[in-house]
Order: sequence, then C-alpha cells, then structure tokens
Amino acid sequence: MVRNDGAGANTLITSRANPALKRIRALRQRKERERSGHFFAEGIRLVGEAVQLGAPVEQLIAAPKLLERHPFARDLVTSQRAAGTPCLLVSDDAFASIATKEHPQGLGAVIRQHWMPLAEADANAGLCWIALADVQDPGNLGTILRTADAVGGAGVILLGHATDPYDPTAVRASMGALFTQRLVRAAWDEFTAWTAASGCHVIGTSDRAAGDYTSLSYPEPTVLLMGSEREGLSAEQQAAVDQMARIPMVGRADSLNLAVATAIMVYELFTQAHGRPPAAATPPMPRRWAPTREGTST
Repeated sequence: MVRNDGAGANTLITSRANPALKRIRALRQRKERERSGHFFAEGIRLVGEAVQLGAPVEQLIAAPKLLERHPFARDLVTSQRAAGTPCLLVSDDAFASIATKEHPQGLGAVIRQHWMPLAEADANAGLCWIALADVQDPGNLGTILRTADAVGGAGVILLGHATDPYDPTAVRASMGALFTQRLVRAAWDEFTAWTAASGCHVIGTSDRAAGDYTSLSYPEPTVLLMGSEREGLSAEQQAAVDQMARIPMVGRADSLNLAVATAIMVYELFTQAHGRPPAAATPPMPRRWAPTREGTST
C-alpha cells in the first residue's frame, strides 16, 4: 500500500489528485479492501488505539494545521515518524478528501487487516466467542465488537455473507475494539465442525425459546450464535444449537436490534461467569399486542 509518490518526508500534499490519496479513497470500497488487505482508520482516538495496541499501521496521514490543538496527536505522529512509520503530511482540504466523517480531526492511518483462521481459534479464549450468521449492518458489527471487548470476549466469527468489519462504519462503531478482538471468517460447515471438535456449548436466541436467557446456565467454552438482522437463525442453524434462549419482550416492538440483543446475552454470560447463578425459571411474559411480523433478533 505504501508507495513512493515523489514527495519528500516533509512535503505538504495539497492536491486531492495525489496518487496516495486516491489509493486511500479507494479503500472505501470493500473490493479494494479485500484486494489490498488494508483499511483506513480515521480520528485521533482510533488511530491512537491502533498504535498503542500494536496494530500493523503501514502509513499515517496527518494534517498539521488540524492537529495544532491536539498535542497527543502531534506527539503520536512525531514518535511514529521517528520509529520509521511512513507519514503523509497533507493540507486540510486534502485530508477532507479522504475523510469519511464531517469535521475531520486531521489524523488517519492505513492499517493491514488481520484475520485468524478458525482452525487456530482457541475455544477457551476470553469469556466466549460470538458467531454472527449473515450480519449485514456494519454499524451493528462494530457495536458488537465494542461490546465483546467490554466483557473480555475472545472474538467474532463471521458466517455466511457477512458485512465487512473493516468497513468505515464498522471501524468507527467499534471504537478501537477492532484492534482487541480476533476476527474469523468461516463457512457454516467449518464452524459446526470446529464447535464439535472444541467441545463448545452453542447458545442461540429465539422469541419462541422455552427458557428465559437469565434462567439458562452457560457452560464453558460457550459460543453465542446470533442470526441475521432480518431473518434470525434459520432452522438449520437452530438445529445446531445446544440451547435456545428467549429475551422477554412485552411492548409493541416484535424484535430487538441485533447489537442490543447480543449485548444482553453476553452480559448475562459475564455476570454468571463472575459468580451470579442463573435466575429461577419464569414463564413467558404476555405481549400487550399480537405482532404481525416474526421476531428476528430475539
């Protein structure tokens, strides 16, 4: 990704047509991210997290004028340049041409993607693994990564036609958790073979499940399997689950947002792992109306 574009180390790039900036803009497209194996992270906090957590940063992009009020960012750029990390210095307007949000802070990074083969995934790492079947919304995926980091999760396994965790929306929503969580891509058959060989206890969710999520116990190692935003878990996927859990809902809504439902589930795992036993089983709570659509996330 890093190439010599004829600019010296201290040359300020002002043209939006600069070849290096064109390559960074191309990373907005999934096809180019997958071809190159890179992605673009933007913002002082996000880039700072990447550097501090040892992410494979291949190039920094800094707008010196925008960074005048941010001593942390200026020091980060200085230290990384001293360590040999290539850095493009650009004008405010040139940086705006690669920014993916309004009011850019003036710091970005081109970072190499990192994927773990499923065969190398340790089933006992962290609190649990989260497996997402056909997740489509990059914001949901980024939020789930952030939640997984908060509870000490092992990582996220993406199944089927999933969105890209290196999508700019997912990267922003992860708030740096992208750099702490292991990422795996796997086919369904590969996943089921791995869970069986690893002795994983697979938990799924459904609004038709008999057990309330707080009344179930979660043996280690646990994999939380969550379905797509629109369809939930398919019949085949539910058949591969050891336990199905229900998240009670009594209002008008007939489903929960996928990231919200995932957070509810992993925090139940977290509280039980830290000493709280399962709650007493309770009967399903009646809804106040009869939904006309099928629940998906719960």
